[in-house]
Amino acid sequence: MEAAASLCRAWPGAGKGSLKGLHEAEGAPGVPEPPNLNECPLTIPQGQCCAASNAGGGETPQPSSSSKPLRDVGAENLDLGAPEHVPANVSGAVQPTQTPRQHHCSNEADKRRQHGLSSGDRPRSRPSNQRSQQDQGAHDRHRRHSYPRQGGDTREVYGALDLGTNNCRLLLARPSRRGFQVIDAFSRIIRLGEGVTQTGALSEAAMRRTIDALRVCAQKIERHGVKRAMLVATEACRVASNGAEFLARVSESTGLNIEILSREGEARLAVAGCASLIDPLVDNVLVFDIGGGSSELIWLDLAKVGKDARGGVLSRTAVQNAIVAWTSLPVGVVSLAETFGGRFVSEDVFNAMVEYVRNLLGPFEAQHKFAERLSGKTRHLLGTSGTVTTVAGVYLGLPRYDRNQVDGCWLESTAARDVVYDLLGRTYDERVAEPCIGRDRADLVLAGCAILEALMQMWPSPRLRVADRGLREGILMQLMGEDRVIRSGRRRRRRGRRN
Repeated sequence: MEAAASLCRAWPGAGKGSLKGLHEAEGAPGVPEPPNLNECPLTIPQGQCCAASNAGGGETPQPSSSSKPLRDVGAENLDLGAPEHVPANVSGAVQPTQTPRQHHCSNEADKRRQHGLSSGDRPRSRPSNQRSQQDQGAHDRHRRHSYPRQGGDTREVYGALDLGTNNCRLLLARPSRRGFQVIDAFSRIIRLGEGVTQTGALSEAAMRRTIDALRVCAQKIERHGVKRAMLVATEACRVASNGAEFLARVSESTGLNIEILSREGEARLAVAGCASLIDPLVDNVLVFDIGGGSSELIWLDLAKVGKDARGGVLSRTAVQNAIVAWTSLPVGVVSLAETFGGRFVSEDVFNAMVEYVRNLLGPFEAQHKFAERLSGKTRHLLGTSGTVTTVAGVYLGLPRYDRNQVDGCWLESTAARDVVYDLLGRTYDERVAEPCIGRDRADLVLAGCAILEALMQMWPSPRLRVADRGLREGILMQLMGEDRVIRSGRRRRRRGRRN
């Protein structure tokens, strides 16, 4: 693990890939953030963000005049609807089913066919058993090294790790002409935040489960010779009294130096990761991420995006400039299920969950009055979370979860609600038997559905788009943007026409 330890001491650290400014300003658990969001020199492509200062919304942070944003790297290149290659033996990777789709939910694959794009437009995948050759000092923070790889592929491998309240997720990728090529991934439900709402601290059992998962991540990082990575922890470690102590223990046990991401940093990176799924023709978009311990909400006003930029898929920079308000609710599927129960949920209990979340949304709505501002305007919701992907999978009737069919899928809000109340009418055992839920999520899915229902009640919208992407993808795009290893596809096409 020495190599992995060296990697993470250098990256993230000061400079590129740094989490400087993305940490919570206060480390004490349960400390509320100030009511006003101050001006912030946050420019996602640089990876330099100020501390979150408002969990209840506020004025939109504006880029500082002293900040020097990099050129737009083009979120439209992030074609995650059909990854170029995902190894078959990756833990947590979804393998496509052979069952033909028979549904009316459109996604990116459908659009590619409509525009005459074939699978041949995608770069060729490479063998799944690519391994980098290790050498001493390869992770020195002041030097760059090339790792010989099978097939002559010398592209640098980037890593993003998201240690959440419920899941531990890792994504490793190389830059490609379409954004990036996934070469390895890992996802495991660890329930790190289990019991935190009652005790205020991470339990020993949860910490052990998490360290076991992180050891797998460390092995993958070392095996692929990752030199640029951002490893972050979110709500569970933010609020737990022993969160910092646990991360120090992780560093000793695995060599991974994981840093706590602020609420604002989490919200903005999640938006960056799914920017290419935003419909550029609508007036407003609510991007939301229902997590295990918190839920991030970001309102976008696309009128702030120039007409030229709205002619196609929106770039990350354009989307960041369109943010008008954000908030982080101190509630997620784990904390809500622990408060109200998750296995046996009656309609009365479900309605109580919804009302609880609506009360948390109240101050944010009172401050920004989006319900009034949206009158007569076009809009849609964009959800990046396990809740919305589960709802989509159930709606599509998938025999097993298939990311290629879910990511980018559009649902009518009425159809999403039908699934929510169908799941509410099922028993716990029936939810366990649902292929897109399973035993690990059966006691959490209704809590997530209650948060989704509260959002749809507060800000009705005719359509919901589903994103099986978010924080990790935003991190990768940020790191690759900093290194300028991915370019705008639109810019590349203009050069081709001039030739």
